[in-house]
Amino acid sequence: MAGKQSYFKTFIKVSDAFGTSTDMDVLLQMIVDSAIETLKAKAACLFLADEETETFKAVAERGLSPDYLHAGYGHAEKIIPILKKDGFIYYQDATTDKRLENLDRKKAEGIGSILVVPAMVKGELLAVLTVYTAKKREFHADEIEFLQLIAGQGGWAIQVKKLVDQLRSNTKIFLNLAADIAASLDIKAILQTLTKEVAQALRVKAASIRLLNDERTVLQLVASYGLSEKYLQKGPISAEKSIAEALNGKPVAIVDASTDKGVQYKKEKKEEGIVSILCVPIKAKEEVIGVLRLYSDKKREFTEDEVELVTALAYQGGLAIQNASLYLMLQNDLRDMKEATWTHKCWL
Repeated sequence: MAGKQSYFKTFIKVSDAFGTSTDMDVLLQMIVDSAIETLKAKAACLFLADEETETFKAVAERGLSPDYLHAGYGHAEKIIPILKKDGFIYYQDATTDKRLENLDRKKAEGIGSILVVPAMVKGELLAVLTVYTAKKREFHADEIEFLQLIAGQGGWAIQVKKLVDQLRSNTKIFLNLAADIAASLDIKAILQTLTKEVAQALRVKAASIRLLNDERTVLQLVASYGLSEKYLQKGPISAEKSIAEALNGKPVAIVDASTDKGVQYKKEKKEEGIVSILCVPIKAKEEVIGVLRLYSDKKREFTEDEVELVTALAYQGGLAIQNASLYLMLQNDLRDMKEATWTHKCWL
C-alpha cells in the first residue's frame, strides 16, 4: 500500500506542476526525476521519438554519463511496434539481452535492468521513458503502470509544445506571406517564397505551384522548391490527366503516387523520389486558377490540420495573384486613359 501511495503522491505532484508551469523543459525533467526517485532507479531518460526517421533524441535525463547518452538510442524501428502493442519492454539483464545493442556500453555504465514505456497521445507514440537500475531486478505490474502514467503526462507536455511550435510556425508563414503581398507586386517572387516556406513547414521534399493556361488545358509551372531541373522539364502537365479532382475545388491527397490512376509521369516521380502528394486548388474570385502541390519522399498521410493549412496558404497565393492582376489592369486602364486624353487634345 505504501508503494501505491507513493506513486499516487508523485502523480499528483507532477499533475500540479503541469497546471502551474509553462516551462516544458522543467516539466519533462520533473518526470525523469520522479521516475528515478519513486522507483529507486540509477538513471532515467525521456527520448523524443521521430517515427519518420526512426530515431530517438534525449530531451530530459539524469544519471547517465555523457559517453553513454551520446551513443544514441539506435533501435527505434524494433521497439516502437512492441511498445505500441504491449505497452512496455523489460530487459532484466541489460548486459546479456540479445534484443539490446551496445551491451558492452551498458556493462561499462553499470546498468543492471532496463524498463521502457511509451508516451502515447491519441494513438501516436511521441516519446519513450526509460528507467535504468544499477542491479538486476524485476519490475512489478504497479511499477510499470506508474511509469506508464507519468510517461503519458510527458507525452501531453510534448504534444502541447508541438502544437504551440506549429502555431508559431504557421503564424510566421502567414505574416511573412502577407508582408510580401503588401510590399511587392512581383508575383513570381511571392509564389516562390510560398513554395519554399510551406515545404519547410510541413517537412516535405518539395512543393510547386502551377497555373492553368488561357485554354485551361495545361498546368504551367510558375514556382517550385526542392525539385530537380530534370523533373521540371519532364513534359506538359495535363489539366485533365494530372490529379484533375483538385481543379474541381477540393484538396486531393495521394498516399502512393506510383499506383494512383490520377497521377501523370509515374516513372519520373519514382526517379525523383516522390512517394506521396498533396494537391490543393488555388482560387481567385472563387474560380480555380491553378494548384499548389506538396511532394513527400516517404509514404505519408496528410492530417486534416495540414490540409487546412496548405489550403489556407493556397488561398493567400490566389489573393496575391488576384491583387497583381488588378494592379496590371489598373495600369492598363490608366495608360488607355492617357492615350485617349492625348488623342483628344490633338483632335482639338
